[in-house]
Amino acid sequence: MIKFNQNITVSSDKVKTGNTAGKAVEDCIVRLLQTKKEVRIIFAAAPSQNSMLNYLTNSKLIDWSKIVAFHMDEYIGLKENAPELFSTYLENHLFSKVTVKQKNTINVHNGIAEELERYEKLLSEEKIDIVCLGIGENGHIAFNDPPVADFNDPKVIKVVELDEACRTQQVNDACFDTFDDVPEKAITLTIPTLMNADHLFCVVLGTKKSEAVKNTLSGVISTACPASILTTHPDCKFYFDEKAFSKNKEITKAL
Repeated sequence: MIKFNQNITVSSDKVKTGNTAGKAVEDCIVRLLQTKKEVRIIFAAAPSQNSMLNYLTNSKLIDWSKIVAFHMDEYIGLKENAPELFSTYLENHLFSKVTVKQKNTINVHNGIAEELERYEKLLSEEKIDIVCLGIGENGHIAFNDPPVADFNDPKVIKVVELDEACRTQQVNDACFDTFDDVPEKAITLTIPTLMNADHLFCVVLGTKKSEAVKNTLSGVISTACPASILTTHPDCKFYFDEKAFSKNKEITKAL
């Protein structure tokens, strides 16, 4: 593991990366619960989060009965309880293993307009403490792909059309068999909703993410790479494996 600065940590493989990130999230939760009655956390649902979530669910230090959990995006158009749903992913990797104080998942089968209103109210009840997220191959955060990303989005949550690169990534991640199987639309939390959280922990794995990582860390801050906005957050910590960080030699030298 190499720590380039307080915000960028690079580990040799995906498991070590997830464990390092998980330990940091664990420490943050424990610290916050020293002064707070509950901690509100938004979780991403993606293979990049597997090892981190495994670390967290095996933690002996986290009091899950004080955790209010949300997830950040969901497909539109899949059958209820489909294995590809992000709510199903979180059920398998998180909620079936720990008992949280409150589990808030996006249910697209309740009616889209009604669900947007319901979920926005839940998110807005109190400030979000922690966001656990990743970066897409096209630089997206949540499902804020470049064509729909808005750094000043007035909405808390919205319906978006997924771009081709995003849908291709879902096949690359083995979440779907073919491109045509990937839904064309989804619900996502907006960029301001994610950025308004106090603490962000971003885990990124694999060679296919390396260009997005490079653009995030050393490119201009632009919706062409939505994740670039993360570098402006006062407490966003990045956790990369060596493959994801492989195109950042210039950054390595500078640090």
